[in-house]
Amino acid sequence: MTILQLKYVITISNSKSLREASGRLFVSQPALSTSIRELEDELRFRIFERTSTGIRLTEQGKEFLVYAKEAVGQYELIEDRYLKKDGNKMHFSVSMQHYVFAVHAFINVVKETEADKYVFSVHETRTDEVLGNVRDMKSEVGVISFSNSNEKVMRKLFRDYNLKFSPLMTRDTYAYVRNGHPDSSRDEVSLDDLKKYPCISFDQSSESDFYITEEALGDYEFDRLIKTNDRATSAELMSALDGYSIGTGLMIDSLAMKETFTSVKLREEDPLTIGYITRSNHELSEIGQRYVNELLKYR
Repeated sequence: MTILQLKYVITISNSKSLREASGRLFVSQPALSTSIRELEDELRFRIFERTSTGIRLTEQGKEFLVYAKEAVGQYELIEDRYLKKDGNKMHFSVSMQHYVFAVHAFINVVKETEADKYVFSVHETRTDEVLGNVRDMKSEVGVISFSNSNEKVMRKLFRDYNLKFSPLMTRDTYAYVRNGHPDSSRDEVSLDDLKKYPCISFDQSSESDFYITEEALGDYEFDRLIKTNDRATSAELMSALDGYSIGTGLMIDSLAMKETFTSVKLREEDPLTIGYITRSNHELSEIGQRYVNELLKYR
């Protein structure tokens, strides 16, 4: 078993076919098939099953994939820190759902860093990747949230991923709309009032997206829903279509956002608990602790 074979397994699991995976890996399809077959022979079980519609993980393969991701993540961390040319640089990585305050906390850490050389990473991404990145130590800290709708599922995922969740704040439910929107000057608005406009939601790209949604009211059946995976795209859609998004009402973090959008209290309640995650029993690095300290200022 080699790290390369584990990387092959991960890429195939994220592809629709061996052909697609081989193209992404720049490896011939026969060579890729042979490598996976040799790994399966060594393990004495099938990682993938071939079907008429493509390839999919077996039940044992799904379990193996979890460990493969962790092993590759650890290897890449060691490789990045000790084997690459920038091994003498300070390293820090954070993953987050789409929260501007978490980005600003990162910015403040960078501004205060006195190191001559560093490699910092910030990943604004899907919920499952935030969890996975922290579990696999691709990120030391993750910023994440849950509502009453999905709290039980998220807490189970924290346990399954061996993660510790530390709460920062609990926020009521608000609708973000552009300044000048027909409902922007109201003190309170309901989803029924907004039903003529599209709701803009971050796409989790998962069959279980309800369970790992980052917005409140994840179980609500919206008549008009547009999913996107980019904050700038969401802002454009909200401006052009009079759309709205559901969030925490935090507007203090971005001057540009305050000038363009406003938040209106939603009549429907589903408070969000926002916090940060780290690996259980992990002692934060100096830079990791500085980032957490910045997050704590938003309490």
